[in-house]
Amino acid sequence: MTITRRRFVSLGATALGAAALAAASAASCGGGPTDDTGASSRPGGDGRLRARPGAPTGTPSPGALGALAPLDLASGRDGLLYVPKRYAPDRPASLVLMLHGAGGSARGGINPFLPLADELGLILLAPDSRGQTWDVILGAYGPDVVFIDRALTSVFARYAVSPGRLSVEGFSDGASYALSLGLTNGDLFSRAVAFSPCFSAPASRHGTPRIFVSHGMADAVLPIDGCSRRLVPRLRSAGYEVDYREFDGPHTVPAEMARGAAEWLAG
Repeated sequence: MTITRRRFVSLGATALGAAALAAASAASCGGGPTDDTGASSRPGGDGRLRARPGAPTGTPSPGALGALAPLDLASGRDGLLYVPKRYAPDRPASLVLMLHGAGGSARGGINPFLPLADELGLILLAPDSRGQTWDVILGAYGPDVVFIDRALTSVFARYAVSPGRLSVEGFSDGASYALSLGLTNGDLFSRAVAFSPCFSAPASRHGTPRIFVSHGMADAVLPIDGCSRRLVPRLRSAGYEVDYREFDGPHTVPAEMARGAAEWLAG
């Protein structure tokens, strides 16, 4: 069953529980990708990221610390990298892969943690999705997995990153994708942050990443009853540790939720 954001919104909260969310939640408990036709033969089709941190072989560009920099991996839709001012190659840093919402870009995707990166020593990597949203939400894993793998490889080659301090974060569609990628690659990501998600569709499960979820009680885009209030219990029943926080607000990432999540990552 193909899972799309439009389908989730149009079904409504009740139908979500009976149809689309059931398929997504089953995936979060160890099922397959949303569309596994030929998945093993497509680049990135298995949802697995191969990049791993190690001893950097390159050097940061002059002036790269404390400034937003393009990834320079693609023309058009590319991505952004932020390395905190206090980064030091002899002290491997924490890294957060940040995933924007539908129709968004890296600039919006990196915003939640950008004001906190220097304080908490976080390297922020925010790629642009290849299409209007992330591949599995449009039908199947593929081009976004490949591009994210390239972006991680590029960062690992230039910066010292702690293997035990890699996380994936996202908002809205990016939150659902962060959970999906996070569970598929729990042997890479130790933690996953999902701001207002609606489903999780891992291709497979590896590791047991800890999970942070927040959702607005007045969310009219991805209503909380049909999304996080159904998703979080399923994640917990599958054995994942979930820090779940609701707030009185709409489809957004309040500053206090961003700080809470960032401090949870740094803890």
